[in-house]
Amino acid sequence: MAPTEKRNGILESKKHANDVFDLLEMLQANKEKDVVSAISACNTLFCALLGRKDLHRGKLPEEEEALNGDYTAQQKYQIFMCHRYHSCKEILFDYLDHEQYNVKESALCCLMKFAESEGLHPLENLDWSEHYSFPRELIQSLVGRLLSTSTDNALLISRFQEYLEMGDVLYYVMSSVRHHVPLVMDKNKGVPLPVFQNNVFGLMSNISMPTDESDLNFMVTQESKHEDWKASKLSEHKRGFEKMWLGFLKYKLPTSMYKRVLVILHDSILPHMSNPTLMIDFLTAAYDVGGAISLLALNGLFVLIHQHNLDYPDFYTKLYNLLEPSVFHVKYRARFFHLLNLFLSSSHLPVYLVSAFAKRLARLALTAPPTALLIVLPFIYNLLRRHPTCRGLIHKPSTQDELTEDPFDMDEEDPAKSCALESSLWEIKTLQRHYHPDVAKTAMQINSPLSDQEDDIDALLEITAFELMQRDLKSQQKSIPLEFEMATQLLKGGGNVLQQHFCLE
Repeated sequence: MAPTEKRNGILESKKHANDVFDLLEMLQANKEKDVVSAISACNTLFCALLGRKDLHRGKLPEEEEALNGDYTAQQKYQIFMCHRYHSCKEILFDYLDHEQYNVKESALCCLMKFAESEGLHPLENLDWSEHYSFPRELIQSLVGRLLSTSTDNALLISRFQEYLEMGDVLYYVMSSVRHHVPLVMDKNKGVPLPVFQNNVFGLMSNISMPTDESDLNFMVTQESKHEDWKASKLSEHKRGFEKMWLGFLKYKLPTSMYKRVLVILHDSILPHMSNPTLMIDFLTAAYDVGGAISLLALNGLFVLIHQHNLDYPDFYTKLYNLLEPSVFHVKYRARFFHLLNLFLSSSHLPVYLVSAFAKRLARLALTAPPTALLIVLPFIYNLLRRHPTCRGLIHKPSTQDELTEDPFDMDEEDPAKSCALESSLWEIKTLQRHYHPDVAKTAMQINSPLSDQEDDIDALLEITAFELMQRDLKSQQKSIPLEFEMATQLLKGGGNVLQQHFCLE
């Protein structure tokens, strides 16, 4: 008999109550198609029983106690069915780790349907003056399964995202994450758990925080004192959101996880926190990691410094030390130079500091690719325009016949001790003989007085080597004779080149 027929029989008459065992057996079938069909039947069955109040409410007695106790036939039926309902939920929770995605998805949707039905028809005897009818334990168990320590649940978590659009589900999911993360991480003594932390991040990054209480929709509307319910208050959502992220970020993360967090931090996390400055410890730790992670941490620090008046000691010294050859090759180069431009835009910066940044960038430019040079050179020119006192770097009086050492110390970490003011921007003069004509042309601009109008750096940040090549190919090139006789082949004579030149037998 098909699962739907078993389900219909149970709903039509209590005399078919024992057929629920057959339905639960079908739920544990070997074939994926049979399991999915049985899940659908269980979904309809138990949601209907909840709606008809045919499941026991309050503390659930043991089945043996129910059989031998002083209960009516209806109460015994409700206790019996309630035990089957819990058995069904246990199977579905286990199916969230099933190898077949269709089974996992069906189990997830069924459990969320149960959550909705339990919210409308709670199994607890609630005192409406103090409690609210939301299935917190079911959601907490569901979140615990999604945040597996051994299975990558990225696809299933993505499917779960639609439920996070409901304010009450979102509130209790955040609460469950906050509860679950320390249990797992403390048990592992804080050692990174990549699979678990990827699942946690996947779930949290899928959260789209509402911006107004009127945007909150609910899976379950409370019958009493809905306006006093924490899940209905935006301020409580923000507080829960903040605690969830801080609880997650206080543990050591895999290196790749730092990058994923920092990419979304400035626009998806900080704006929704009650007190964004609490993120300073995480951002400081990330900034000290080095490399691309330090570059990405700049975004968050920028928000805290400019919008929340954060005082960050030695910020410019650390920023100065981020200028390394690798900065021209990282994925986040455009974002870094955009922020660097903002940080150096103030006209109140000391001249020694601006000179150090200009000189260090000029030195790095000697080995930078053309795409980076087309950013760096205008960048240096803008620094000179903003700070006219630094223009002494362009022309340094010295004897023409005597070569002197450059006093600038590239290895000095403190820009105040780098001796940049005693040096000059001779590197730009060198780049005037660069092989790429656009770079050479840009470097030549320093030979003439700089205009007062700054170059638009943002327009240059995203330029790629492919775009440069395409632009060069489209430009009209003059025919330049290189030799008297036009070459027609790579090596004159043709034939077996390897055998001729390497004497191969």
